Amino acid sequence: MIIFLFIFIFYYLIDFLKFKRKKKVFKAKKITTFNKKNLNNWMNLTKKERYNLSKQESITYLDKRKLLLDEIRKEYKRISKVNSEKKNK
Repeated sequence: MIIFLFIFIFYYLIDFLKFKRKKKVFKAKKITTFNKKNLNNWMNLTKKERYNLSKQESITYLDKRKLLLDEIRKEYKRISKVNSEKKNK
């Protein structure tokens, strides 16, 4: 019974510590857009934070670009299909 109690307490202690670590990660500085007004905020970031932010912006840009290219391809297929149907008539 005592062993079971220690295992139970130990298990919840580990979960609690994992939660604490995750919570610390989320407290990082979050500045998404930079312009002349908040240039000082950008300069106050560490080199690693600036790198991570630029990496995130790059990933979001690539995702938006992929979506746009897919839309363009679909539109082109639709237009070419309509044009080919017109020629066949």
